[in-house]
Amino acid sequence: MKTWLKTLCLVPLAAAALVGTSAARAADLLDTVKSAGVLKIGIEGTYPPFNYRGANGDLEGFDVDVAKAVAAKLGVKPVFVTTEWSGIIGGLVSGKFDVIVNQVAITDERKKSVDFSQPYVYSAAQLIQRKDDKREFKSLDDLKGKKLGVSLGSNYNTLAKSVAGIDVRTYPGAPEYLRDLASQRIDAALNDRLMLAYLIKTSNLPLRPGAVLQGANESVGIPFRKGNPQFAKAIDDALTQMKQDGSLAKLSQQWFGEDTSKPAK
Repeated sequence: MKTWLKTLCLVPLAAAALVGTSAARAADLLDTVKSAGVLKIGIEGTYPPFNYRGANGDLEGFDVDVAKAVAAKLGVKPVFVTTEWSGIIGGLVSGKFDVIVNQVAITDERKKSVDFSQPYVYSAAQLIQRKDDKREFKSLDDLKGKKLGVSLGSNYNTLAKSVAGIDVRTYPGAPEYLRDLASQRIDAALNDRLMLAYLIKTSNLPLRPGAVLQGANESVGIPFRKGNPQFAKAIDDALTQMKQDGSLAKLSQQWFGEDTSKPAK
């Protein structure tokens, strides 16, 4: 009698365990993406040369090309969801998209909220100054008591605020702080060294590249929601394949004239 009851009790428990295991598997983002046949990609669409609208209105740029290649490796269609930078991590966490491919630097603070792929870009922070400004700021310490423009919510905002004494001014994006820099409302600005040449050329403003900040190197990865180990492996495998077959280096050369997929020596 006790044996029968024990067996009877174990049946629903075993069934529940199987359902739980199945649910856990189905919950992995890889299954969801494969089932839908699409990879939803969060992107600004206003951050050239990484992502922007071309003359025909379509999204173009280095990150757009990388995202398309990763989706192809996963065997799904890329679907881009444009959003402002200030809310892009929140949009990922809330499920508006599956990944972000938008030059998101890998930081310990961001790792508290999301998981990251392996790096696909290595870069560094660089200052921007006015052409007629004879001062040479070599480090953030040189900007103590000065006004420094950065994008709201960016890694550069955090970096600038790590040095006491800098008057950090935050802006929605690069166009706004570049205009203020040219108008002498701020003393310098800070952004990714890979995009400075493009920013300065297309701004048509009297600006010049400043110093590359020593020790401010960045590793850029693809963030996605936590708790998706199968998806994490699939994304890393896709990037590894792109590094091994040379396609990632080719995209880097196309957009920047150098291989940004490896750390600078």
